[in-house]
Amino acid sequence: MGAGVSDWRLARAVSLTGQLGVVSGTAVACILARRLQLGDLDARMRHALEHFPVSGVAEKILADYYIPGGKSPGTPFKLTPLPSLQSGHDYEALTVAANFVEVFLAKEGHDGLVGINFLEKIQFPTLPSIFGAMFAGVDYVLMGAGIPRSIPGVLDLLAKGQAVELKIDVEGALPGEEFLSKFAPAVFCDGNAPTLKRPLFLGIVASATLAMTLARKSNGKVDGFIVEGETAGGHNAPPRGALQLSAEGEPVYGARDVCDLDKVRELELPFWLAGSYGDPDKLAEALSLGAAGIQVGTAFAFCEESGIRSDIKQQTLQLSREGKVRVFTDPLASPTGFPFKVVQLPGTLSDDVANGPRTRLCDLGYLRHAYRKEDGTLGYRCPAEPAEDFIHKGGEPDETKGRLCVCNGLVSTIGLAQIRSATARDLPLVTAGNDVAQVARYLQPGCDSYTAAEVVDYLLAKTR
Repeated sequence: MGAGVSDWRLARAVSLTGQLGVVSGTAVACILARRLQLGDLDARMRHALEHFPVSGVAEKILADYYIPGGKSPGTPFKLTPLPSLQSGHDYEALTVAANFVEVFLAKEGHDGLVGINFLEKIQFPTLPSIFGAMFAGVDYVLMGAGIPRSIPGVLDLLAKGQAVELKIDVEGALPGEEFLSKFAPAVFCDGNAPTLKRPLFLGIVASATLAMTLARKSNGKVDGFIVEGETAGGHNAPPRGALQLSAEGEPVYGARDVCDLDKVRELELPFWLAGSYGDPDKLAEALSLGAAGIQVGTAFAFCEESGIRSDIKQQTLQLSREGKVRVFTDPLASPTGFPFKVVQLPGTLSDDVANGPRTRLCDLGYLRHAYRKEDGTLGYRCPAEPAEDFIHKGGEPDETKGRLCVCNGLVSTIGLAQIRSATARDLPLVTAGNDVAQVARYLQPGCDSYTAAEVVDYLLAKTR
């Protein structure tokens, strides 16, 4: 669901139907800061911050980012600090508070369940992000794009108010050398570490092998799995074996990439199927295969409550009506190295001809890689930053080819584009699963939009 597509409004709307509404935990610190700079016109950010339990944190964030009435249209957003192993207290506090805000608002005023989804590939904000979500009472934590074996143990310790640490992947680290991200609730909470509810943990997997690894080798309890196929939106697991590309330039998936559900069932943990399951017949199929249900993203991404800009929603829905929506599984776009689904829309980063040469930059930094310098300290580089900078930091030139600034592109998709000049601002990057071709099916006759509740009613039509 990108960054801010499944924000508190969408997660709340789904939760109110009796289903699990899931907040996207990607780049929420940046999103909170930019919403405040736009004036927080509905006052929801400030309302949630008023309930933040640690004294002084909300006040500092408001002093740093809130602009009454909003910034002028041509003024660039003030940037948030780049995530790193030593981001500092201000960034840590902003990250905790931003995750708290999203979950607090999603859960406020009802008893429905709310989860939050993180990427294992984005490691630096992980610990304060999880703590912030737990501070607000999040019910589930979902994580994919890697092997998050240490997260269940993190949840166990944070629930008890204990300090946690997370090993950071560092390119060039010496044998036995470890770089650790750390978070201490007692320090953050002025000596009064809270006891929190331990959310359930669902690992997002593409194979039975990964499911078995998480179930048997994690440092805490895994409570279930999202089994996600390669037609799902966002990042996809790479194909097994040597990468082969189709004539269109997309990764080729084969029989080895189909998850063995027999082995998943043997783990005796609940699982949900994802990737082109936004249909009542597919729900019935999933249940017949032993799944507890389905995870649906694309259908909700274009509903009224999602964070995607309304003009992009309308453009996509019209193309769906006409049978002209195309999704390209780009093997190079994401700095993570994972294939990434890109909806081909005019006026976005997918529109190469219209946009011309892309300006390479990295000023949000969520997908930066840590690398070990010769002196043993850490450096940071991103394949989407200016190529000469990446190479100067020891990166391989081939790693820069075809990369997009996913961070800025996704934030632009929800209407928070950075201003680059009087005539230029960051372009959107729209991601969705293959099911985007059918999103018009959720429209009622004579309607130009649909709600999250209408999606749920459609999906459950044959099971009620």
